[in-house]
Amino acid sequence: MATREVVRAAGGVVSRQNERGELEVLLIHRPHRQDWTFPKGKVDAGETDEACALREVEEETALRCVLGTELPRTSHTDHKGRLKVVRYWAMRPAGGVAAPRNEVDEVRWLPLASAAEMLTYERDRALLEAFARGSK
Repeated sequence: MATREVVRAAGGVVSRQNERGELEVLLIHRPHRQDWTFPKGKVDAGETDEACALREVEEETALRCVLGTELPRTSHTDHKGRLKVVRYWAMRPAGGVAAPRNEVDEVRWLPLASAAEMLTYERDRALLEAFARGSK
């Protein structure tokens, strides 16, 4: 019996306080998938999950971030039928200005309730809920 290929990925839930003191998170839009999600990507050979999470967030959003606490993992079957397991961390921007890059055509800072409505996938809404519980 063949074992199912597992794809390792990592990303972040990037947050900030807006001018009114409200917590906001950064969502990305990927035109090739027509989805709103959190920045993430595949782990390169020899790369740690933490390094991948920071790299992918910067590659997709132009933000250099610092890692916070690890959040729950998500998993799903990707478009090639492989199991994709994604590790996430809470992150705070340390430099740069949020802007779409690479496979991303739009980024948006949103309050938690608005982000929950905009996210395409239920697994991302569950991740956002876990992030919100940990940020109180």
